[in-house]
Amino acid sequence: MKIIPVTCAIIQFDDKILAVQRSEKMKLPLKWEFAGGKIEVGESEIDCIEREIFEELNIKIEVKERLTPFTHQYPNLKIKLIPFIAEYLSGELKLREHCRFLLADKDELINLDWAEADLPILKEYLSL
Repeated sequence: MKIIPVTCAIIQFDDKILAVQRSEKMKLPLKWEFAGGKIEVGESEIDCIEREIFEELNIKIEVKERLTPFTHQYPNLKIKLIPFIAEYLSGELKLREHCRFLLADKDELINLDWAEADLPILKEYLSL
């Protein structure tokens, strides 16, 4: 099975972290995740996460650090999730795909119903 490379961003707004909830129409409906998306052909990981965040959330970010990528097998696809810590730079946050967002304290994040692939990323981030 082909592994699909996907980036995601843990976006910091000062002392809060952005989490987004998948809409009812998306795969894994109503699960929480760190926003991001598939890397396009010829695109770097950084270019991908910056593009995806702007397309999905209408904001600009500055990537600060790359965390450990994690491969996750869903029933019908396998993804390699490549996480980045980023800081919010500018723009008005507008949800284009997701149904809700939350700006949470670090210790509040664990209480959300996360997509399985995001759990190891969350665990690593909380241990920093």
